[in-house]
This record gives sequence, C-alpha cells and structure tokens, in this order.
Amino acid sequence: MIHIALMHYPVYNKNKEIVTTCITGFDLHDIARTALTFGVSKYFVVNPAKAQQKFAKRILDCWKTEQSYLHNWTRAEAFALVELADSFDQVVERLGKPKIVVTSAKKVGSVGFETLRKIIEDSSSEATSEARAKEDFLIVFGTGWGLADEIMDKADYVLEPIVGPVDYNHLSVRSAVAITLDRLFGRNKSSEATSEARA
Repeated sequence: MIHIALMHYPVYNKNKEIVTTCITGFDLHDIARTALTFGVSKYFVVNPAKAQQKFAKRILDCWKTEQSYLHNWTRAEAFALVELADSFDQVVERLGKPKIVVTSAKKVGSVGFETLRKIIEDSSSEATSEARAKEDFLIVFGTGWGLADEIMDKADYVLEPIVGPVDYNHLSVRSAVAITLDRLFGRNKSSEATSEARA
C-alpha cells in the first residue's frame, strides 16, 4: 500500500535551522484530494505542536458530519484519509516497516520516477496476496525549506527532484505532491504506453 506523510517537523528554515511549520487548510484539503485520486491509503500530517493539531482536527471533524458529507461528499471522502501524528517515528511505528521514500527540491536524488514506479509495481506483482496486504511504501514530503537530515538519513530511496526548464525551483508542496503522485501512479495514455513498452 502507498502512504504519504507531510512533515512540519523536523524541517529547515532558510537559515538551515530546525523549525516547526504551520499546518494550512489548503494543504489539508488539496493534498487529501490528490491522495485519494491516486489511490493513496493514508495521508499523515506530522506536527508536534498541540495548537496546530487542534486547528487541523477542527477542520477534519467538520467533514465527518453528515451535513458536510451531503454538502460535498467528494471532499469528505478525501479527508477520511488524513491522520495526524506527533512525529515521523510515530508514523513509521503505525505502518510497521514501510519502505521510506523521501523527496527534496535539491539535486540529491538517487532514484528516478520511472525507476521507483517500476520498483513499486514489481513489489506488488511479485508479492503473494497475503504479503501484498502488508507491503507499504511511505512517500515523505517536507514543508519549509525541506526535510531535516535526520529524516533524509532514514530513507530507503531518495527521489530525484522535480525540475523545470528554468533555474527557479520553489513549488508549493501541494503542487509537488500532485506531480510526484501523477508520475508514479498516473494512468494516462502516455504512462500506459510506457508500461506496455516495459512489459
């Protein structure tokens, strides 16, 4: 199964200091909808600050009501994927022993999107039905100025950065999540053709 984590701590600020960033309503809404679109099983939002968790919980609880579901069931279903966590270790503990994939805007990646896509596809196709149910990949995204080294060092895979045709490279994390999940799990005609060619 595929899971994602949005890390608000530990991440860097522009001065390379470890900080805790704020949860935003946009990140909760948009990333949850993207996650559901691409078949993600769980979207973890990691922030140790109780006030921040309280803010996020108010939004999540709002969409658990019958009235909210009737108002916009597509958003309510997406929010069902969201789970709050105090720390990265707590997420890993909840999942057991997932394969950890970290992301970065910096050119530190060791595995390309197509390579990782094939690794994930092969791990599912080679597993028995029982083993597949226990198989987990956790794709980790950072806020602020990127994931702290202590998170990067725990990775099984460091994904290559998303690079445009110019030097500017400061995507919102919502955009980065959408692009990443589409490249890894998108099923449009071009990706289907690529998969058929590999087969």
